[in-house]
Amino acid sequence: MSDQTTSATVSVFASAHSWIESGALDQCHRVAALPGMRHVAGMPDLHPGKGAPIGAAMISSVLYPFLVGSDIGCGIAVFPFRLKRAVPERLAARFPDLDVPLDAAADAGDPAWAVLDGPIPAGHTDGLGTVGRGNHFVELARIGAVLDTGHADRLGLAAGDLVLIVHSGSRGLGERILRSHTEVHGAGPAPDPAAYLAAHDDAVRWGSLNRRLLAARVAHALGAPVEPPIVDECHNSVELRDGAYLHRKGAANGDGRDVLVAGTRGTPSFLVAGHAGAEAGFSVAHGAGRKMSRADALRRGRAKHTVEELRRTPVGSVVVCGDRQLLFEEAPTAYKRIEQVIADLVEHRLATRVASTIPLVTYKTADAEPRRRPSGADARGRAAETGPRRDRGRR
Repeated sequence: MSDQTTSATVSVFASAHSWIESGALDQCHRVAALPGMRHVAGMPDLHPGKGAPIGAAMISSVLYPFLVGSDIGCGIAVFPFRLKRAVPERLAARFPDLDVPLDAAADAGDPAWAVLDGPIPAGHTDGLGTVGRGNHFVELARIGAVLDTGHADRLGLAAGDLVLIVHSGSRGLGERILRSHTEVHGAGPAPDPAAYLAAHDDAVRWGSLNRRLLAARVAHALGAPVEPPIVDECHNSVELRDGAYLHRKGAANGDGRDVLVAGTRGTPSFLVAGHAGAEAGFSVAHGAGRKMSRADALRRGRAKHTVEELRRTPVGSVVVCGDRQLLFEEAPTAYKRIEQVIADLVEHRLATRVASTIPLVTYKTADAEPRRRPSGADARGRAAETGPRRDRGRR
């Protein structure tokens, strides 16, 4: 649907079956009224955010840092993962503590550093190799249904294959960049777009590096070979396109890109091939989208579920999360139906389904109980679980 009652057009790519909160629509219209705005495209996962809608692509002649937000470079990467056996309970116990950052000096011998090629962007080492809180996660999953065989083949994927999905961003770096702007200019435009874009690009590169480091840490802990990602798309960014600034907040580049649209820890996620055009801001959804605030999810969840119930999901996967409040806030029921979000993308010809992924282990935060350091026998056992490496096509 499209609305031209404001200074810029607003289009929301959701069907009548999808629930879009009125507060998110109001935010779209407030953004559309900003000076220089040309078009706002809402994705089917659209929901209210802090100052700007999440799940939107916003095109303007003016660069607005607050439309990107503080987690610049946040995105989702998908890595092939080779194990002979994947028993969720055993693997969950072996996940490393991804809340403890890698220290470039103290951890110089950590094999995860092998993925680093060149200097660390912006020299920012705080939080490097950590997943973060909120809706960020690292998830071991298996490929469920293959829905486009040709495209899945090009990605080197087949039903039953394991993948590691990493959703994380630039941690404190993006927040520092936004704060340096807002402390002087508030929600106003960037006075020096080139300077902001240079810092922004560092944060985007940092987020991508962080996802690779997280994947490498998990691979080494579980005894799997470290592989490059087959998908890595940022969903908080801005780019200069056709003489205008295309801001994305909770929206992934859908212009000929492969994107993992995240479901929840208790539902499938979907790999899609994006082919979105200008009206959609060349973008696709990045996930299911919240339907409950964190406060509502916490209140309702505590009335219906125990902590232990939330550690095992409806699809049989295991959740690693030492933060009890976060378990409730990020419960599957707090999100929209991912199947409807994907159906809307397909109906509006923004994307094609490629494959579904089914969670096995979802890491949110480290377990509250201290973990023992694996013995040599444990390490050998992990190595024995490593499957044979197969050559994969890359696109």
